[in-house]
Amino acid sequence: MQTDTTPTVEDLEFLARPLLGFLTVAAGPVPAQPRPVWFDAAPDGTIQFFTPSVSPKLRRLRRDPRASLVVAAPAEERERWVSVTGHTTVEPDGAHELAARLAARYWDLADRADDLTALLAEDHVRVVLHPEQVRRAAF
Repeated sequence: MQTDTTPTVEDLEFLARPLLGFLTVAAGPVPAQPRPVWFDAAPDGTIQFFTPSVSPKLRRLRRDPRASLVVAAPAEERERWVSVTGHTTVEPDGAHELAARLAARYWDLADRADDLTALLAEDHVRVVLHPEQVRRAAF
């Protein structure tokens, strides 16, 4: 297992795939309860996702901005995972643009256009995870 403070080029390539990330927030219940999220890894290593403006995870992040995201390869592939831990910021803009871009990555929009319309009708915020520790394993 390797540890860094920013994602590597290989990490970013892996994180660009349509994989689910499992988000855990620091101020959550004990034991922690990770939640699957769509995410986007920016070239600068930050990870962003969107969430409803009334979600429990957002309330927890406002109290304590620490979080981690773990992304693993599908079971049919060789074992590989990347974990990003750091603090988050809540951004009031860009959530719908991010949601539309990620929907195109994760869904076949020819079949799910109505789902995207419904998703974009909700009030969302964009959350940015700023890496402080990145761990990875591949074998």
